[in-house]
Amino acid sequence: MLRLAARLGLPPSAFWRLSLREWRMLTETPPAPEPLRRCEFERMAEAWPDERRA
Repeated sequence: MLRLAARLGLPPSAFWRLSLREWRMLTETPPAPEPLRRCEFERMAEAWPDERRA
């Protein structure tokens, strides 16, 4: 954990002052985005079609 803190740019003194909650907030990965819904996809397809129309 201390090595990861160093990679994040935290000096050891700051690392040891962190609470467990703060450490988890610093190191958690963001949640994955929601999948694109069909209606959103259709709206995008209309706005940016694959082929140019003459």
